[in-house]
Amino acid sequence: MARSANQKQKILFLLQYLEKKTDEEHPATTKQLIDYLAMHQISVERKTIYADMETLIEFGYDIVYVKSRTGGGYYLASRKFELPELKLLVDLVQSSKFITSKKSREFIKKLESLASEHEARQLQRQVFVANRVKTDNENIYYLVDEIHRAIGAQKMISFQYVEMTVDKKLCFKRGGKRYVISPWALTWNDDCYYMIGYDHMAELIKHYRVDRMHDIRMERAERLGEQAFAAFDLAAYCRKTFHMFAGPEEAVVLSFNDNYSSVVFDRFGKEIQLHKKEDGTFTIRVEVMISHQFFGWLAGLGTGVKIVGPVSVRDQYREFLKEILENYT
Repeated sequence: MARSANQKQKILFLLQYLEKKTDEEHPATTKQLIDYLAMHQISVERKTIYADMETLIEFGYDIVYVKSRTGGGYYLASRKFELPELKLLVDLVQSSKFITSKKSREFIKKLESLASEHEARQLQRQVFVANRVKTDNENIYYLVDEIHRAIGAQKMISFQYVEMTVDKKLCFKRGGKRYVISPWALTWNDDCYYMIGYDHMAELIKHYRVDRMHDIRMERAERLGEQAFAAFDLAAYCRKTFHMFAGPEEAVVLSFNDNYSSVVFDRFGKEIQLHKKEDGTFTIRVEVMISHQFFGWLAGLGTGVKIVGPVSVRDQYREFLKEILENYT
């Protein structure tokens, strides 16, 4: 009976071997396939292997047979993810701050299973998760799932928001009072995951770091903010904020040295209009949220950038720099 049951699984065992053991550099000979089936108490002849390979090919698997002096062999030529794609995914997982070190290792192990054993070793050589700056919030995956569920159900959510004190302890903001927000989108910015939602009390679109949200609950109330989000552009919103710090929105004119064009395109996108000047500079007009993080970005560019207007923003920037200098007098 056991042999009969395994016989029915024969083609599945063959597919398993092709997925785990073969790639272009490591084809499987007919003998290797026969020996593998024998390990699982399945006895077959060579012509059975040939027929099963044809069945898998007809079903849609990209199985290639290569000839050689040693007899040749079969290998699985294409998979759901190619090796370069898996390497890219591994890099993304291990560099993501919002994914914990433990979960990063678990994700990468799963990604390895999508390659042959030989190719999986190349992914292992890329793993450098230890000692990276990572969140320690193991619940973030369930928080993200709960937010997605609320967005899909078009419901409000409530949650508590936490921050870390100087003695490395988490404390609740607003004394633990729950925030009630209408969730509309999730975005990944500056290595952190953010929920974009509508605060109906303040009548504003706001964002919250998911790893700082605690005890998320989907509420019975229907979410609000449809009009506010009707023309909402998530990409533009992220460009306006610096490190996702909000502030009053202003149309600012900035002047840059010509050699800063790549910096501008990287930050604001290639669609932005540059107006070249004869003095070796160019200006742009861009909507930004005025914050210390915006001023910090400008300060990092040194004398290569200047605020042309409005005057009120120039004055705020001067005051920002003055306050910093006062720390060193």
